[in-house]
Amino acid sequence: MYKETNLRSVVKGVSWRVVATSTTMGIVYVFFGNLELAIATGVLETAAKVGLYWGHEKAWQRVRWGKKRIDPFNLWFTGLPLSGKTTIADRVYEELQKLHIPLERIDSKDIRELIPDIGYSREDRNRHMKRIGNLIKTLQNNSVSTVASFVSPYRESRKAIREMVKNNVVVYVKADVETCKKRDYKGAYAKAMSGEYQNFSGVNDVYEEPQHAEIVIDTDKLSVDEAVDIIVKYIKKNNVK
Repeated sequence: MYKETNLRSVVKGVSWRVVATSTTMGIVYVFFGNLELAIATGVLETAAKVGLYWGHEKAWQRVRWGKKRIDPFNLWFTGLPLSGKTTIADRVYEELQKLHIPLERIDSKDIRELIPDIGYSREDRNRHMKRIGNLIKTLQNNSVSTVASFVSPYRESRKAIREMVKNNVVVYVKADVETCKKRDYKGAYAKAMSGEYQNFSGVNDVYEEPQHAEIVIDTDKLSVDEAVDIIVKYIKKNNVK
């Protein structure tokens, strides 16, 4: 996960020796009443034991016994457009960063800005989801967990993601179309209903609800804070122990 640098090991050694050596010097002075002897003892002890501490730390870094590997996971947020996926996923990502584990945030908007020619047909979306699955798989091969948010309206594409990646946790951010319309500050639903947008999930294209989501967040009943708390607790209990 993280490798301690030589500089950090040395600083830790020095800070500890300041305390320990001061104690040793005090003891020598109390017993012998000789300040020069106490100082000389402290200097020699510091030089010897800082080196020994550093070597001891580096030796233990090579020992695997007692270390537990955290297998990478993927949090997959799915739901209708404007259901609240991105807002909740962003907050969850911020909370999980506090655990100091390798973690990346992937959002559909960012990916489509990088690859703007992705279509919205069922075939295009399914093909795109396989690309995302390969990206997550590559990150997991490097021990990096992911928090991903995509509409991912089709069951077959979500199934493909589950089969491709390890420890996939589906979070269904549930909200009906009318609720999503009320949150639509960009007018996307209105454009879809007028025919300007085609293949828009929940209007002129289907959204197939997940049948086996690990977590269901009903945004009509739960606040963002409550949703984040539920998801983070799940991850801590099942994926980061």
